[in-house]
Amino acid sequence: MLDVEWLDIKLFYLINNGTQNRAFDILMPWVTNRNNWWPLIGAIVVYLLVFGKRKGRVAILVVGVAVGLSDFTASSVIKPMLDRIRPCHILEGVNLLVNCTKSYSFPSSHAANIFALAVAGSYYYRSAIAPLFILAIVIGYSRVYVGVHYPFDVLGGYVWGGLIAVVVVWMERKIINVRRET
Repeated sequence: MLDVEWLDIKLFYLINNGTQNRAFDILMPWVTNRNNWWPLIGAIVVYLLVFGKRKGRVAILVVGVAVGLSDFTASSVIKPMLDRIRPCHILEGVNLLVNCTKSYSFPSSHAANIFALAVAGSYYYRSAIAPLFILAIVIGYSRVYVGVHYPFDVLGGYVWGGLIAVVVVWMERKIINVRRET
């Protein structure tokens, strides 16, 4: 039987140490910092509010709800229940490029949130599928590269965020269909 924890640690070192290079040592801490994305997010929200018509406003609402639920449930419900310690606190030889917070590791909230955004956003804007999912992969990779998450934390975040987004989109579609019938 395959030891999942052993595999997760091996994959962590493969990404965190095995792909280490000067360019990524500069780029990945920038990519993983949520604050660096607010100007782009703000610009997209303003654009969709002004030019996106009803579809843009619905997309903003659905994505906002999906990301908010994803973030809250991953950070405040799942992480405290599972108590997984971050690799930067227990593994040796970690290439740690950002602050190692005291919060738990599984699932990655960054990964959950960006995947919720990618799934919900791409439902409304099919032309954005590739950029959104590439961004999700890069942000997930950055979490391991900077030393604060295991790969399975990221994978778990993707699954959780994607599931939340599917449910929120489904609920929005149900509400729209009920409103059309009445």
